[in-house]
Amino acid sequence: MESRRLPVVALVGRPNVGKSTLFNRMTDTQDALVADIPGLTRDRQYGNGRFAGRRFIVIDTGGLAPEGGSALERLAERQAQLAIDDADRLILLVDGRNGLLPADAALAAELRRSGKPLQLWVNKMEGLPAAALADFHALGLGLPMAISALRGDGIAEALKQLVGQFAPPAAESMSDDPQRIRMAVVGRPNVGKSTLANRLVGAERVLASDEPGTTRDAVRVDFEWDGVPFELVDTAGIRRRARVADGLEKLSVVKALQAIERAQVVVVMVDAQDDVGAQDARLMGLVAQRGRAMVVALNKWDGLGESGRQAARDAVDYRLPFLDYVALQPISALHGSGLRELMDAVTAAWRATTRPLPTPELNRVLLRAVEEHPPRAVLGRRIKLRYAHQASRDPLTIMIHGNQTAQLRDSYKTYLARAFRKAFDLNGVPLRLEFRTGDNPYRKRRVEPPGRHVRRRRTPPR
Repeated sequence: MESRRLPVVALVGRPNVGKSTLFNRMTDTQDALVADIPGLTRDRQYGNGRFAGRRFIVIDTGGLAPEGGSALERLAERQAQLAIDDADRLILLVDGRNGLLPADAALAAELRRSGKPLQLWVNKMEGLPAAALADFHALGLGLPMAISALRGDGIAEALKQLVGQFAPPAAESMSDDPQRIRMAVVGRPNVGKSTLANRLVGAERVLASDEPGTTRDAVRVDFEWDGVPFELVDTAGIRRRARVADGLEKLSVVKALQAIERAQVVVVMVDAQDDVGAQDARLMGLVAQRGRAMVVALNKWDGLGESGRQAARDAVDYRLPFLDYVALQPISALHGSGLRELMDAVTAAWRATTRPLPTPELNRVLLRAVEEHPPRAVLGRRIKLRYAHQASRDPLTIMIHGNQTAQLRDSYKTYLARAFRKAFDLNGVPLRLEFRTGDNPYRKRRVEPPGRHVRRRRTPPR
């Protein structure tokens, strides 16, 4: 069975043309740092995009300046070249206010040599006439797409053209077992992912070594645990981009994101003997953003004393507070301790992702939560939450209707999410709540009853 593969799109262009703003727009995040400073982005940034039901991976790159020669500019160019190699399609982003520059023409020629499908998007076109696109036809990249990454103008039309050129999504094989649990194992290098895979399978199916970077590709393995079929994907370790200088590692992030897309449950492995850092938090954020169920495995637990174990727990609680719904399972992949509890947590998370949330039960939970703790009134007006229903299963989303929902505090939204989690046993699953305010049906324009006329006083003639 062939796994579904997400298309990969790289954003390329000169410095300060708006690539990071466009990245945030396409991924519906604020992950990319944005400022009016040329060269702010140096490393590659990865994110998930979605449009018209099609999903894809977006890579933001540092600005390319052919005339640049500083060490940082060469580093940005190296990172951008790796992104180009990763990508299936390229978007050359240019600045419509500056017009066509020689640097744009040089980049277009260089990108053509890559042999990758290439589109031209012209940014910052808000307030400019269509004639401002005329010069960009000289690049010979087809019809330039006029957009405003800041305001969102033209983005939908450009994305429609982009996803329309993707290959049709691969259909699921009829031999897929609906009871098969698809899990991916991700994490930094040398945290024990391949050792865990071999321990679960009961054979040396994956090359395991103390040398970081032993696994270069995503490796798929089928096995059974307590009679339940599993599909496990062991991925290459993801290091901080500043440390990735080897071209052999350039696909690790893309492969991990594609494994996350395929999986129903993602096991994020953390070295309990090492610091829980920003890279771990970033990786878990990507899993949560994609809406996948998650279990965190604290590996190498057996080598810690009681004080070290408490320090590891405190580090996870302190640095990853947004993962309060995720099970933390101490394990030793080398010796096999804790694996029973780990697989129980994976199975429980899988059940939570596949169970339906009936509307009557959702409304009972909502009503009980509101009765026990009503939302705080705003300017003397009560906030009323009337009913809820499941809006989506991928990611798991509950829609709540009411009045003045925009005035709800974040703390109250967290309270509601916890109530739903507890009622439906949704541990390990990122739950999204969306709120919608309807028109007040009692607020109508005053209409005079038929047949009733207002008598007007006549002004007597002078």
